[in-house]
Amino acid sequence: MQSAITSQDALIYTMVTTSAADRTMTDAELRRIADVVKTLPMFKDFEPHRIAMAGEACSEILADEDGLDLMLDLIRDALPESLYETAYALAVDVAAADVMVEQEELRFLQMLRDRLEVAPLVVAAIEHSARVRHRKIAQPEAH
Repeated sequence: MQSAITSQDALIYTMVTTSAADRTMTDAELRRIADVVKTLPMFKDFEPHRIAMAGEACSEILADEDGLDLMLDLIRDALPESLYETAYALAVDVAAADVMVEQEELRFLQMLRDRLEVAPLVVAAIEHSARVRHRKIAQPEAH
């Protein structure tokens, strides 16, 4: 049985699990997580070194046979409902950091939104917003 975690930890677990879903935590994803922790008001008192500790804790939980279900329950139980959409938005942002979202990440996002019961219209808005924010500027074609 996993002990209770803080809402901040649950949001970190959400981002780390999203990044690790495809078994590869890229530099872009890790930078995005660090940027979130540095800039969002909800992490004002969160010490950045705790990200690594949360990553280790995530790995331990996910190594369990039912690790993903345990992780989703842990995240849901640690967050107030008012942060469910926030958690989903942060997960989408981390997945979009690489521009190409892998199937495993998409599956985790689906499981997360189902577990947190995020409304379909909210899901669509969050995902569209992430696509728009993470677009790259196309280079003009040479003539």
